[in-house]
Amino acid sequence: MIEIPVTTITGAFGTRRIVDLHAAAGARLGRMPWVHRVLLENVLRQPEPEVRQAGLAALLGWLDTGRSELEIPFAPQRILMHDTTCGPALTDIAAMRDALAEAGGDPSLLNPSVPVATSTDHSLAVDVSATRDALPRNMAREMERNAERYRFMKWAAAAVRGFRVFPPGTGIMHTINLERLATVVATERRDGVAPWARGETLWAVPDTLVGTDSHTPMVNGIGVLGWGVGGIEAEGVMFDVPVSLRVPEVIGVRLRGALPEGSFATDLALAVTQLLRRAKVAGEFVEFFGPGIGTLTAGQRAVVSNMAPEYGATTGMFPIDGQTLDYLRATGRDAAQVALVEAYAKAQALWHDPGAEPRYTTVLELDLAALRPSVAGPRRPQDRLAPAEVSAALLSAGTVPGGRAVDGIPADAVAIAAITSCTNTSDFPLLVAAALVARKARALGLSVPGWVKTSLTPGSPSAERRLRRAGLLDDLEAMGFGVAGYGCATCIGNSGPLLPAVSRAVETGGLKPVAVLSGNRNFPGRVHAQVDNAFLASPPLVAAYAIAGRAGLDIMRDALGHTPDGRAVYLHELWPGAAEIEAATAAGLDPADIDAAGREADASPGWAALEAPATPRFPWAPSSTYLRRPPFVSFGEAVPAAGVLRAQPLLVLGDDITTDHISPAGAIPASSDAGRWLVERGENPRDLNVYASRRGNWEVMLRGLFTNRTVVNHLGSGHGAGQTVFAPTGEVLPAWQAAARYAEAGLPVVMLAGERYGTGSSRDWAAKGAQLLGVRAVLANSFERIHRSNLVGMGVLPLRLPGDWRAEAMALQPGDTLAIDWDPAGLEPWRRIAVTLHRAGGETVSTTATALIETAREVRLLQAGGMIPLILRQTLERSRQGKLLSA
Repeated sequence: MIEIPVTTITGAFGTRRIVDLHAAAGARLGRMPWVHRVLLENVLRQPEPEVRQAGLAALLGWLDTGRSELEIPFAPQRILMHDTTCGPALTDIAAMRDALAEAGGDPSLLNPSVPVATSTDHSLAVDVSATRDALPRNMAREMERNAERYRFMKWAAAAVRGFRVFPPGTGIMHTINLERLATVVATERRDGVAPWARGETLWAVPDTLVGTDSHTPMVNGIGVLGWGVGGIEAEGVMFDVPVSLRVPEVIGVRLRGALPEGSFATDLALAVTQLLRRAKVAGEFVEFFGPGIGTLTAGQRAVVSNMAPEYGATTGMFPIDGQTLDYLRATGRDAAQVALVEAYAKAQALWHDPGAEPRYTTVLELDLAALRPSVAGPRRPQDRLAPAEVSAALLSAGTVPGGRAVDGIPADAVAIAAITSCTNTSDFPLLVAAALVARKARALGLSVPGWVKTSLTPGSPSAERRLRRAGLLDDLEAMGFGVAGYGCATCIGNSGPLLPAVSRAVETGGLKPVAVLSGNRNFPGRVHAQVDNAFLASPPLVAAYAIAGRAGLDIMRDALGHTPDGRAVYLHELWPGAAEIEAATAAGLDPADIDAAGREADASPGWAALEAPATPRFPWAPSSTYLRRPPFVSFGEAVPAAGVLRAQPLLVLGDDITTDHISPAGAIPASSDAGRWLVERGENPRDLNVYASRRGNWEVMLRGLFTNRTVVNHLGSGHGAGQTVFAPTGEVLPAWQAAARYAEAGLPVVMLAGERYGTGSSRDWAAKGAQLLGVRAVLANSFERIHRSNLVGMGVLPLRLPGDWRAEAMALQPGDTLAIDWDPAGLEPWRRIAVTLHRAGGETVSTTATALIETAREVRLLQAGGMIPLILRQTLERSRQGKLLSA
């Protein structure tokens, strides 16, 4: 077995030991993608010699073909979560502590083995906007609505070792990660945990993480390797189950040239999304290289990295260089840390060389100089358009630009104009550009039409300080873009109510309004339940569309409005130049802002006033409508015997079923099954909160599965969203009720879908819901990466159907069944599995599906019944061993 080569680096930071990648990989190190170099360093610090040996061979062997079926472990330094993903995870942890105690184990032993940081950013709703008191009013409503969940988080921060919570108002998780948590290079104290690390020694290692949000790769923009995983996979990392992955294929995107004046990082991100989706990227790692990188600031890179899930990638990695160091200085990192990052990156060949040509699976080209302002929509982030094409896109989507107005509101009205999302608000010059548009519009006497709901919800409280220092906040407020909160807000659908006149026009007049936002997703109904069409755009374009009030004009050429004396005003009069943006940005920046704003937000009086339990086990309240002990947290059942699984199709779905469609999102209607359940238990039917806030209540989430109004179940006909046919009787029932009836009858169920099943957010509830419905397998033509992993983590088998076997087109009817060659004990990665459709009339159609199991670890997870049973068994064994040693 190889000995791990070790060397040292010395500087203002002192002396640090490092794994010597040059000695380990030799001349081949320079041919590796930068992401593989980070993975190599991680593998070489694994404690088992055979794992180190195999990992080194697998990563070096990949260079021969750019592909590999071999797997390597990945042990990240830390985990990042947010309140609506940590809620289900904490619910699982609390329930696991109960299960351990009931099995005779010690519940206090169940603690993360790596640090976990959680933001409180996904619950903020824009109830109030365009007023100077919007921020405190929205914060007050947030605390009122979510006090019970937040007390639960405070319990975890005290009871669960290594668990840190950033209170409401501290910002969006990915901005917090960029500004406050990421070190780029971490210092680690190792004390003999491996044969090659004897004695207490300070080591320098790459900063790495996984996050329970698909936009975790935003931090790739400053050279930190991290990506989004499902909540189930994150729970495994917490409890010593490393991420196991095939040596990733890496798509190299060579950037050349520089962004022209008038184009922004958002335009680049949308172009990359279009480029990579056209290349059919699906789960590969993406890495940017080439001479164009040096022209992009770290903030601009982070915008591009953030949208990795939109372009189908696991990562969107930019190597470390001088721009990284500039960002660290601008955000208040100390000089010693900046020196450590530079010394380590250069010593380990992690520093970007603009002339380098690493080995990639595929190389794509992008000329930055060719980019122009653009938008994406109206329903997918990869559908990039020139502004002149928006009118035709709206027409094809059912909104008629210039059509009949409803109560004075244009047919193509912009109902929501939101400068929102970490995607674009974390890059301060983008906020400056929007503010300069607002300033010039204000000076010309323009205003925002009365039907447009405007809001600004930046990713960091430091943004307010910087905008105010630059003298730009008043201009934004004058156009309705005052700070309404620090959270995801409109980007994730917490946009609050439309303005009353618009809502009435939608309900009674058939208006089909449009949203324009600086976010990352625009699936129908995601931004708001009454808005199907939405365009993603840079913050300055959002401000321009707000002033115009209509989406169907050519924003680059048509008049946005008129001065008080009647003169038409065009965008070129408002559009800021690069020198203006640079000067205003410089006037606003102070590196001390990050720490000062963060400390002020951390000291939230509302958070401090919350009382929380102080016990190792969480005291569940039987009357709670937010937190319920979930039934799937158990030691699991025995692996079923081999044979043919004859299963009923519960749902038959089409293409592009996202996790927004599967797992309920947005406000909870009182008329829904979930709403009725809550009202029956005393909740106010006029304010049932949003589904995201109730992810700790499995009863609510179960009743909301697949109820998005755009979901079509192709099993038979004549039923609404979230409904299906219970085949034995022909009754049309909510899917959760039909699933319960199948379970009572002892009839297994499966689900079928088309392409890209599970696209979107990394919602573990989309997989937990499948498990609660009793689904044994999901058969689809393709799966999005994180959802596939979540299904495996919940013990549900993902099966990929061949392209000529389209469930939607096969017109399955109630009474049809599927026979699956079922052998859980004999599972292996990529196993081919026979599937036969038995029509109720006697006809059979056979095919072969592929088990989408990528590694041996995933096989073990499925055989164990999922991640939770595996963690429980491991922890119980550790608890028993501890008791034996102490006896």
